[in-house]
Amino acid sequence: MIPYRVSSPFAGKFYCPRMASMNKPAYAAIQVRSPLKPVLVFVASRRQTRLTAMDLISHAAADERPSQWVHMEPHELAGVLGRVRDASLRHCLQFGVGLHHAGLAEPDRQLVEALFVQQKIQVLVATSTLAWGVNTPAHLVVIKGTEYYDAPSRRYVDFPITDVLQMMGRAGRPQYDTKGVAVVMVHEPKKAFYKRFLYEPFPVESSLQDQLADHLNAEVVAGTITTRQDALDYLTWTYFYRRLLQNPAYYDLEDASPEGVSAYLSSLVEAALADLAEAGCVTVDELDDADAAGNGGGAVLPTPLGRVASFYYLRHSTAGLMAAQFRGRQLDHAQVLGVLTSCSEYDELPVRHNEDVLNAQLARQVRLPVDTRRCDDPHVKAHLLLQAHLGRLPPPVSDYLTDTRGVLDNSVRLAQVGGQPAG
Repeated sequence: MIPYRVSSPFAGKFYCPRMASMNKPAYAAIQVRSPLKPVLVFVASRRQTRLTAMDLISHAAADERPSQWVHMEPHELAGVLGRVRDASLRHCLQFGVGLHHAGLAEPDRQLVEALFVQQKIQVLVATSTLAWGVNTPAHLVVIKGTEYYDAPSRRYVDFPITDVLQMMGRAGRPQYDTKGVAVVMVHEPKKAFYKRFLYEPFPVESSLQDQLADHLNAEVVAGTITTRQDALDYLTWTYFYRRLLQNPAYYDLEDASPEGVSAYLSSLVEAALADLAEAGCVTVDELDDADAAGNGGGAVLPTPLGRVASFYYLRHSTAGLMAAQFRGRQLDHAQVLGVLTSCSEYDELPVRHNEDVLNAQLARQVRLPVDTRRCDDPHVKAHLLLQAHLGRLPPPVSDYLTDTRGVLDNSVRLAQVGGQPAG
């Protein structure tokens, strides 16, 4: 059993001061609800892991108990600290507080996970990715804020409900503990929503409609879909179709009658196929064109470009962009780099708070110019990271090492596609 508690709401318009105001209540929650058992504190960013850990240590020092979370002998702690690469992590481990985020080197992450699971350290401050990737149960879970910075929309947005549930689920795993406690710290306007979410059933909705074109392209290439009717039938086999009938308002379906549902699905399919045809990934026959077997019109056929996009798991918009830019043209290195980094695969590259300043500084060091008015754009950041990697420039912060790995992973696929014939 896991008692869930939404803490007193935190006021304040600005994100960083609000996060700072949560640190003392987080420390109090640890002292009251889990003074001796493992504690996981989830935060939204790598920077917040460091700031939160340092504040918790400060509160412990103010109570004249700075080593209360260290559960190993001094000689063992000294050996552990000698193996740590990251300076912030090394400092925090002295006080029994670990950090966990994607910016740490793999040996550091494995070390801090082992120390926490073995209860050599009592507190672990982590980003939400830990809730999905590693089995690190705790007695108390503190979710310090339910928002994160979303670079594409350039604002703070709520965590997906599934992420919040996953984080809360780390409290009180049956094989490790008889019970657990989860404390959710929220912005004042969100308290009513999260109280309802915790105590009432919450439906899981589909996002297929937002990615339908790419899914249809894969099915057309695989031969599952060969006509418009096949595409409609495909939709009726999905979870999206089940939720559409159960919760039509969520999907903006105004007419829930069978005729209205059919018209709605047809419009989705037509729009997705039109996008694919415009990108050059499929060809779509007119409805009044009968095929040789007399099966009627509406045949949907893959193109070589569509096959390439499906093989390399690329979005149809990227395939269309690269075909348009590379077909019949001789591009220099700067132009090729510009095309690669403008692809939608880089839409989700994180641009964290104040990283626009770091990007502007990096722009002054690289060889090729970028639009410095868009330093908070993920595509500009991808351009800068590739240039820095090719030019062997040191990253301004450790977070950029992990970001560069992600950029390079995508660039390999994109570069391979750039060398493929489009038709």
